[in-house]
Amino acid sequence: MKVVLSIAGSDSSGGAGIQADLKSFEAFGLFGTTAITVLTAQNTKGVTDIHEVSPLFVKEQINAVLEDFDVAAIKVGMLFSNEIIDVVREIIKNLDIPIVVDPVFISKAGSKLLNDDAIENLKTLFPYATLITPNRFEAEALFGYKKDDESSIKSLFNQPYKILVKHESTEEHQVFHSVDTLYNKNQMYHFRTPSLQSKNTHGTGCSFSSAIAANLALGKSLKESIEISKNFIYLGIKNAPNIGHGKGPIAHKLAVELSKGAVNEHVYS
Repeated sequence: MKVVLSIAGSDSSGGAGIQADLKSFEAFGLFGTTAITVLTAQNTKGVTDIHEVSPLFVKEQINAVLEDFDVAAIKVGMLFSNEIIDVVREIIKNLDIPIVVDPVFISKAGSKLLNDDAIENLKTLFPYATLITPNRFEAEALFGYKKDDESSIKSLFNQPYKILVKHESTEEHQVFHSVDTLYNKNQMYHFRTPSLQSKNTHGTGCSFSSAIAANLALGKSLKESIEISKNFIYLGIKNAPNIGHGKGPIAHKLAVELSKGAVNEHVYS
């Protein structure tokens, strides 16, 4: 069985962060391990408190996993502080495995979750990443990206990294689509699924990046890993269990089962 590692924050409601990553890994048949960077008190309605794990203990967690397991891929999520970013960089720079960096520092609503100096430091991880998966707000802060702005799109082509900009919305032939775009030097690839009107989107960014890491660990190509993971998120939202009073979690395991045709399509009531 392949082993993957998530370095990210904990979500007490189970829908995002480390918990979403573990659910994604298991759904694809992999064994998930973790290094927790922050503890959060949160539910589907929001975060009420956050507690940083000491950088030294983050380092101890990562080393404990790497010393015992043959880790096939790593997903990096919320790192919270400069010191934790430094710890993670010093470890991953020596690794030769797929690494997906989800630069979690601006929420989908546009709220900043990291200080400016730490955002700059976050960029020092990028040379070691197989893929970087910012949402559109993060892509703007990191790379100057703006949707439909030709000059800013060209700036992404000039980056020496593979960048997947998540969660855009477009209308084609009177049908709205959720579009994620991969920028790889002078190439651009779009990954589309129909847009869903759903409140159950908690942890979709975390689950998407961890699903990509899982499929890279399984030996899939980058484009195939993104395509599989995009469909996984679509089915996860479409078949979400509809729990909680805010933005509910997705159906991780069921999404993979449906994508393989293992069970008949079912929508939870």
